[in-house]
Amino acid sequence: MTPMLHTLATPFQHSEEIRKSRFLAQAAPAETPQQALAYVQRVSDASATHNCWAYRIGQDYRFNDDGEPGGTAGRPILQAIEGQGIDRAVVVVTRWYGGIKLGAGGLVRAYGGTAAECLRLAERKPIVAMARLGLHCDFADLALMKARLKELGVEIEQESFQAEGVTLRMRLPAARVDEARLRIVDISRGRSEAYELE
Repeated sequence: MTPMLHTLATPFQHSEEIRKSRFLAQAAPAETPQQALAYVQRVSDASATHNCWAYRIGQDYRFNDDGEPGGTAGRPILQAIEGQGIDRAVVVVTRWYGGIKLGAGGLVRAYGGTAAECLRLAERKPIVAMARLGLHCDFADLALMKARLKELGVEIEQESFQAEGVTLRMRLPAARVDEARLRIVDISRGRSEAYELE
């Protein structure tokens, strides 16, 4: 079984001073590459020496050294994200140069370490695989159906009322789908069955 991945609950930042250079790591949850790149644009400081960044969203990832020697900033930030078991997140590490060169190894440790510490301290939440189900039920079953499905973490996304009953579009943790299907059949005494939605 693969270990559970987490994302950040809220944006977070952490700063360190390393041999007179100031490093500020800023991390945030991101659902899409566009969101991640928008965050990079928003928090990058034009007056800083470098704004290096990385993001991972599922199989999609990118990183940028922003003028630091190749492989000394963006990749270590990405490795920090992966090493902390984080997904759907972006990290920007901004550096204000303090006059002492760190060398390639020092840069890798500074960027990767500042990013890792930021992610370690940040509040996180587990990434739960979600599924969507549809359901048609009688008006008489609706209140009980909604109450009992809510116990399984079901969110009703849409309700449509027709003359012969109600159609629901629901979102729920994928691990609870079978349990939800059984509960729906049970509550409706076999008159309703859930079906999968895209």
